[in-house]
Amino acid sequence: MRALQRIVVAGVMAAALGFAPGAVGADYVVVIDEMTFGPLPAELHPGDTITWQNDDIFRHSATARDDSFDVDLPSKSSVEMVVGEAGTVEFFCKFHRGMKGTLEIAP
Repeated sequence: MRALQRIVVAGVMAAALGFAPGAVGADYVVVIDEMTFGPLPAELHPGDTITWQNDDIFRHSATARDDSFDVDLPSKSSVEMVVGEAGTVEFFCKFHRGMKGTLEIAP
């Protein structure tokens, strides 16, 4: 079921953002552990995929301040997300406001 959920989320996001079928971007993993977002990708581009992986014992989220994404991550789960438009996107955990980061998405 989780694999199907990831495929559906990735497909819907790609379609909504206008990416052509078969377009392949880079894949990145951001690990959340000990109440911290791990290292963020340095070379993001529209169409890349981020897997948000929650290795922590707490529920977290990756929620964009501009409302472009809101990924809910129960403990020990992961969710794939296709990166949208170029620009700077600040995000935070809606359950732990001290957890935050910034994605730099190049054109």
